[in-house]
Amino acid sequence: MHTHELFKIPTDDDELADIDDDMVVGVIAEIEQEVLNESDSDDDEYDLVDMDAPEPHIDGRGSSNVSSCSDDSFDPNAVDSDSDDSMYDAEKTADGATNAKRRKEQVTNDANRASGSGTSGGAADLTHLDEDDETDETVRAIIAAIKKPRSAPPEIKLEDFITDICFHPERDIIALATIIGDVHLYEYSNKENKLLRSIEVHAKSCRDVEFSEDGRSLITCSKDKCVMVTDMETEKLKKLYETAHDDAINKIHVLDERLFATGDDAGTVKLWDLRTKDAIFELKEVEDQITQILTNDENKLLLATSADGYLTTYNIGARKLYVQSEPYEEELNCMGIYRGSSKLVAGTSKGRLYTYNWGYFGYHCDMYPGIKSPISLMVPITDRIACVAGEDGNIRACHIAPYRNLGVVGQHNMPIESMDISNNGELLASSSHNNDVRFWNVKYFEDFADIKYNEKHNAYKDKRHNLPSSKCTNVSDFFADMTKENDDDDDDDTAGGDINAAM
Repeated sequence: MHTHELFKIPTDDDELADIDDDMVVGVIAEIEQEVLNESDSDDDEYDLVDMDAPEPHIDGRGSSNVSSCSDDSFDPNAVDSDSDDSMYDAEKTADGATNAKRRKEQVTNDANRASGSGTSGGAADLTHLDEDDETDETVRAIIAAIKKPRSAPPEIKLEDFITDICFHPERDIIALATIIGDVHLYEYSNKENKLLRSIEVHAKSCRDVEFSEDGRSLITCSKDKCVMVTDMETEKLKKLYETAHDDAINKIHVLDERLFATGDDAGTVKLWDLRTKDAIFELKEVEDQITQILTNDENKLLLATSADGYLTTYNIGARKLYVQSEPYEEELNCMGIYRGSSKLVAGTSKGRLYTYNWGYFGYHCDMYPGIKSPISLMVPITDRIACVAGEDGNIRACHIAPYRNLGVVGQHNMPIESMDISNNGELLASSSHNNDVRFWNVKYFEDFADIKYNEKHNAYKDKRHNLPSSKCTNVSDFFADMTKENDDDDDDDTAGGDINAAM
């Protein structure tokens, strides 16, 4: 009996009596840790497997079908900040990058539309852009370029080849002659160019167009050998000189309100009076095309250059030949009068510039090498500055007596066909073989100082220097900005050193 008492089996009450409070707390802690681990594993599977899974169903009593624990350390309704916040931030970053890219593309498209060709040349719509909100320097630069006011009218583009252009003597109107015989009249401004009317004047190519001195009539010549005088407002034909020449007429020059001269492809020059039916006189002293006709304010001498290398001068009052120059082994294509009508300058097909003293046209007094490319056009800008152009598509400014290349006024992608200066002398217009007309603001030449003889200069640099009206920038300007930045940095460093020394 004693043996059985020593080895008796314990009852349930005995086991509960032996368990202390510390053991109960440890078991509860282990259970809670297991529950937390299971919750984390479930959340990870939810994030990786099904991001779009439906939310837990909540019944009408507000209870969820997800089991919960009564302990305060675990909240099944809490938001998983590690997964949801990071995913939200990633999506927000991606959306921001996409929106920034879209804004930059929109700005670029607006810039292309604003700088594109056309008669209107309208500005881009910038209402959806805010320069202060843009952090990209490129975007801000594009916006600033678009908002910058224009200094010249936008480009005019036609479908037909433009043979000649002419500014109205009093109004902001420019006439464009085309190869199909039409003349288009545009009203120009820095904001837009407006087509006023298109006049069908000739059956063949309209080679030259000029306004009368009062601007009320339009005088045109054509390959069809006709000269037509058309009313500007009514578009009605005022006078027709049918078969005015035996050959195709190439050039017209208006002397005053009633006199004008014409020259044809065979070298014949004629003088006309609007009050008469036939020409006043005609002379044929050369055998090739008349390239330009010119006279001074006195209208006593009529000068003509020709493709066979002659400068021919006619006495208007005596109606006979005054003097003819020695022949040149190059074409004389254009000319201009400078220095108070004391100098005549002619441009040639070899890029040379010949200078004549007024009244002494037998041979030149000076010769300048010019631009080393054919010069076909010349327009006087001031009494000492000329703009010349030709086959290379560049418009260059030259100082006359002494001669000096001043730089590039403007550019075309193809050879330049015609040029003209506006009535106020601020705008230069040019047309090229690309059927376009471009405008260049040359008002800055008014403040151009005269060049003195023996003044030092870099001829290579001057020939390639881009003037303010040019669409290209100079390389030196780029490095000048860098030098300025470096100077500013040096000033800042110096100021900082002074401050440190003072401290």
